[in-house]
Amino acid sequence: MSLAFIPSPSTGELHLGPLPLRGYSLLLILGIAAAIWLGTRRWVARGGEKSTVSDIALWAIPFGIIGARLYHVITTSGPYFGDGGDPVKALYIWEGGISIWGAVAGGAVGAWIGCRRKGVDLAAFADAVAPGIALGQAIGRWGNWFNQELYGRATTLPWGLEIDAEHRPEGMQDVATYHPTFLYESLWNLGVVALLIWADRRFRLDRGRAFALYAAAYTAGRFWIEYLRVDESHEILGLRLNDWTSLLVFAAAVTYLAVMRRRPAPDRAATDSGSLRGREAVDSGRMGS
Repeated sequence: MSLAFIPSPSTGELHLGPLPLRGYSLLLILGIAAAIWLGTRRWVARGGEKSTVSDIALWAIPFGIIGARLYHVITTSGPYFGDGGDPVKALYIWEGGISIWGAVAGGAVGAWIGCRRKGVDLAAFADAVAPGIALGQAIGRWGNWFNQELYGRATTLPWGLEIDAEHRPEGMQDVATYHPTFLYESLWNLGVVALLIWADRRFRLDRGRAFALYAAAYTAGRFWIEYLRVDESHEILGLRLNDWTSLLVFAAAVTYLAVMRRRPAPDRAATDSGSLRGREAVDSGRMGS
């Protein structure tokens, strides 16, 4: 048996004094906080009000969590509604089982509601928060490490992840180390954060193009990472369902980028309660009227 470079935690809980806190939930909270922090910095740099991102997050977060859980339960229904399943456990979000696809879809609905209430352009908001979403994902993925879930195929590589016997795939109790797909995705998402910040500064991405670049970059990595995973998943023509989702989202994002590249940019960008001056004013630090 090879030694795993990455040992799994002995427990999925952390204790803050007498208060138990599940590692999965803690990483989810930290990821959300990081996303709001970075999104707020970028929104303010564009001349927006500091409270806007957190105000809209009050709508986006609950919708995102509900969407994330619904997608997981619908696409992995066996443990909840299959033979011997427990429907009540569909509510046990702290045990893991949320999907980024459902989170983005549900969060987009919540963000749309929040933006309408604040008088904010949804595309401008999405461009500002896109790197924060990727940063939040990079942090949140470590929750899978605490739960010893969503790892990849068996490996003898020195950075293999050691999985306890009770969490190993059926029939592989004698195989201890697996690809740490949570780590691969976390590192990939950090690269997406850097890409988005660089591309936005270099090309002044607007009209939803920064968010589209996020979607394209994330799904490019998610495709090969998903292909490594060994957890239960529906398959279509030999590919996991999430691989097909990645392909469709990637194609849509690239198409959007190509179409918007050919359209002239407007002179003004709608933000808090009206319009601010163009990106030139933002770059020079002047606030719009």
